[in-house]
Amino acid sequence: MDIFDAIIVGAGPAGCAAAYTMAKAGLNILVLERGQYVGAKNMWGGAFFGPVMNELFPGFWKEAPVERFLKRHVISFMTKEDCLSIDFKSSPGDFDEAPGFVIMRAKFDRWMGSKVEEAGAIIATGLEVTDFIFEGNRITGVKVGDEDFLANVVVLADGVNSLLATKAKLRGDFKAVDLKQGVKEVIRLPREVIEDRFGVSGNEGVVMEFVGSCTHGLPGGGFIYTNQESLSVGVVVQLSALLENKVKASDLIDEFKEHPAVRPLWRNGELLEYSAHLIPVSGINMMPKLYADGILVAGDSAAMVLGTGLILEGANFAMAAGIAAGETVIKAKEKGDFTSSSLNDYEQRLKSNFVIKDLETFRRAPHFLENPRIYNAYPELACGLMGSIFHSDGKPRRNTLEVVMESMKGKVSLWQIAADAMKARKAL
Repeated sequence: MDIFDAIIVGAGPAGCAAAYTMAKAGLNILVLERGQYVGAKNMWGGAFFGPVMNELFPGFWKEAPVERFLKRHVISFMTKEDCLSIDFKSSPGDFDEAPGFVIMRAKFDRWMGSKVEEAGAIIATGLEVTDFIFEGNRITGVKVGDEDFLANVVVLADGVNSLLATKAKLRGDFKAVDLKQGVKEVIRLPREVIEDRFGVSGNEGVVMEFVGSCTHGLPGGGFIYTNQESLSVGVVVQLSALLENKVKASDLIDEFKEHPAVRPLWRNGELLEYSAHLIPVSGINMMPKLYADGILVAGDSAAMVLGTGLILEGANFAMAAGIAAGETVIKAKEKGDFTSSSLNDYEQRLKSNFVIKDLETFRRAPHFLENPRIYNAYPELACGLMGSIFHSDGKPRRNTLEVVMESMKGKVSLWQIAADAMKARKAL
């Protein structure tokens, strides 16, 4: 039986990055993907920041199925009727200078898979890994049904629901408080309608994020991403909060779409697809052991997602981890040592690049973002304050500070604002 240099479980960003890195170096690589094709299991579609991708595939936007490059980033605070937005417009005018991109993973991952195969790796789809093969304490391969596949190293990149990481004793079960459930609809709209409604042209795109009533005040938020000829619309909500409050994410997305500030953006659109997905959001606080004899874990399986309230970023981290995993295996092969003492190099690489550094920097963010005032009091305060300032009733106007103090009554105290500001400074 052939022994592969590495078997990668999962053909998402982490898996493809690892496979491509090793295949380019001449290693014998097998990628096992349980979907019927690469990208089949991926519902994610949104903002993607490209430096790591560009390191792996220079100038990737020239051939990859990128939807749009980011021109505007809008953050909105919502009540049931009102919406206050901060609208940031960036100056870049083409893909070469773009700070970020809008992609749809189902398309994008399929493209990455083709690049992996071009580099010489084998991708086998429709195959689910059910267990490991052990030689003593070292993992030496995987089982797919009745078939065994042997390898010097197994790289787990099979997503947040990875049972294999648990079987390898690298992690325990994730808790509901550590996860968010994302639900998304893709709604078809003509390209010219999207450009007119969102104030963009050509390949420019918009990311919109919403906080407040769109989640009934539960930790999370809403989002809209502009694709070429469709919108990705959805909500992301802490799973434990959904369970405790007996709220369905499917109901939240329906209400979100009907908000007065949201409905005009997608009206007359055609629903193309609906999907749901779990996202690990507690960062380094839930990160498992990253290596053992004959195995590495990367991407969502290792909770490599950064959530700060303003951004929810995972693909960059997954790809950087995949590259680090690939480089670690290349070095291990040179030494002929695939034990944990050799594969420890993987964690050191993650500490030297941005992955663990960023997760350490924002390790307090997940706990801070559980604060209910972020989703109730502050959106109501912001919208109420703006409404008071801009409202004219024919009477003499009050001092702005008086309006602020009046708007705060019954919502939040100065002490609470000061305490939250101090926590935000440490967490964000």
